[in-house]
Parts: sequence; structure tokens; C-alpha cells
Amino acid sequence: MSDVLARVEAGLRSAFGEPDARAAVTFLGTDRIEVLRFPVPGTGDAPGAGAADGDAVRYATLGMSAHPMADPTSPLADPVRGPRAELLLTVRPGRADTDKVLRPLAVLAASPQVEGLVVAPGASLDTGEPLWPGAPFTAVLVGEPGGLVADLELGEPMDPVRFLPLLPMTPNEAAWKRVHGAAALQERWLRHGTDLRDPLRKGVPLD
Repeated sequence: MSDVLARVEAGLRSAFGEPDARAAVTFLGTDRIEVLRFPVPGTGDAPGAGAADGDAVRYATLGMSAHPMADPTSPLADPVRGPRAELLLTVRPGRADTDKVLRPLAVLAASPQVEGLVVAPGASLDTGEPLWPGAPFTAVLVGEPGGLVADLELGEPMDPVRFLPLLPMTPNEAAWKRVHGAAALQERWLRHGTDLRDPLRKGVPLD
């Protein structure tokens, strides 16, 4: 486990540079989850975002990939084989106290251990509370991996670690996505030039 996480952290540092802060959260009955914060100056790589110039801050979980995610319908979890992932969230700093997202992110990263979830692209994850104070989001859409950090190969028989971007959703967007699907919501975001990194953005028109 420690070797996997050491390689994951090395991969994050290689992609994003040195973190400028980190915090750890431990939940009863689970391994420790860390969240690293990376400054991202002058970025233009937000998936599905419209306005993309200017600084950003990126949060990355570390600990979710220590164990493979198990299918909750499977009677016996494989301790080696199975999907592994870490979560990434990118927002613009200054408009909100986004560092308060550390605990909600850790909660989401611990969900495979706590709830037996298999987190995959297109899924919705709900924290049950605002991602940060004043945030209009309590849920996120799991995006496709590979755009920010390449999959980390661990060697057979282990699956690679995938780095999954999280895209905050308003309650109306989350409800609309449940009916119409992730691709339809992302198309709406693109059509309206939605800045998905804005920590206080309004919901996209859904009529």
C-alpha cells in the first residue's frame, strides 16, 4: 500500500510540481486520506470549461488508490485486482474559501472503503453538504481520466491508478443529469461556455 501511494504522489508531483499545502483526514474504520493542494498558474486545461485563463488551485486526493475498488455485488473482494483511482478538483482561488473542500474531498475518496462504491467516469457523487462555505454545489460529476495526469501503471496483476477530475454540479444540474445523462450535461456546459472552475458560478440553463 505504501509503495502504491508513494508512486501516486510522485506522479502528482511530476504533473503539477510541489504541493503548497496538504491535510490528512481519517475516518473510523478506514485508512488515512490525504488531500494535496497545488497552485496552477495561467492554466487552460479545465475539462468542459469556458473561460480558462488565470490562476487556479488544484486539489488531489492521496489514499483512495491504496486498495482496489470492489464491486459491491461481489461476495468476495479481490485485494489486488480491481480499479484504482484518485480524485482531482480544480477551482479559481479568491472568490470563496475553497480550502474547506478538503474534508468533503476526503469523504468522497473514502467512499469506496466506507460504502463499497466503484467510482467511475460519468458517476455522480454527493457530499450532502456544500463543497465549501457558500458553494452552490453539493455534488460532483466524475470526469474522464487522462487529461490532467496520465494513468499510473502499477504492473500486473494490479490495475493502473486513474486520476479522475471532479466537476461541481448545482442541485438542479445533478437532478437533470440523473435524467439525461452525463454527456448531455457536459454538452450544456460547453454550449454555454460554463466556467467550471468558478467556485460561485450559477447553474447552466436547463430549459
